[in-house]
Amino acid sequence: MKITVNVWRQKNAKTKGTIVKYNVDHVSPDMSFLEMLDVLNQQLIARGEEAIAFDHDCREGICGSCGVVINGYAHGGQQATTTCQLHMRSFKDGDEITVEPWRAKAFPVIKDLVVDRGAFDRIIRAGGFISAGTGSAPDANSTPVAKESADLAFDAAQCIGCGACVAACPNASAMLFTAAKVSHLGLLPQGQPERKTRVLNMVAQMDTEGFGGCTNIGECSAACPKEIGLHFIGRLNRDLLGASLTGGSSVD
Repeated sequence: MKITVNVWRQKNAKTKGTIVKYNVDHVSPDMSFLEMLDVLNQQLIARGEEAIAFDHDCREGICGSCGVVINGYAHGGQQATTTCQLHMRSFKDGDEITVEPWRAKAFPVIKDLVVDRGAFDRIIRAGGFISAGTGSAPDANSTPVAKESADLAFDAAQCIGCGACVAACPNASAMLFTAAKVSHLGLLPQGQPERKTRVLNMVAQMDTEGFGGCTNIGECSAACPKEIGLHFIGRLNRDLLGASLTGGSSVD
């Protein structure tokens, strides 16, 4: 396959970026999208040009670092698929593809397709933890957990923090990410001591980071490679209201 790729190139956060067109030869339909970018980078290096910077790590849809916008869609728009899981057989020979970084005030571009997602880390640091005593691990069945709660907590915990929800949202809201992190702890007995302060602090940090407000458009859930549902935003809003009415004074 031969593919034309329009890639966002930006030297650093302080310089102006632009789209640059490249022709990529010898693309196998069995390559992942990131492997296609590897081939492009090899061709650029062979010509003495600078390689395209992009985030990647596990390349198995687990780490959440590979996010880019492909033809206007976060991760390329295929359901439950990260960029590293997207294969070139999804495209045709001669196709023209546009690749851009996440677009959000809270995700400043570092270089080319790499953005700073440290805002997510700071939201987690604001409350994404539980109180846990030191010592030997308790028996697995010492704290009963209802199956429905366990299943919902597992669904929320699948969030890999890739930022597709933010990139897909026209408001650049981080509500789905924050809701998933709040919910997977708040649904379990171990997460109850900090439940009120957790939601208050994490939502406050989310707002401080400059993410937009949620208007329930639903693009976040549609773009999420782990299919995190909008109902978790409902749970966050319910917890936030309750904590604001009864636990606001406990916020650090």
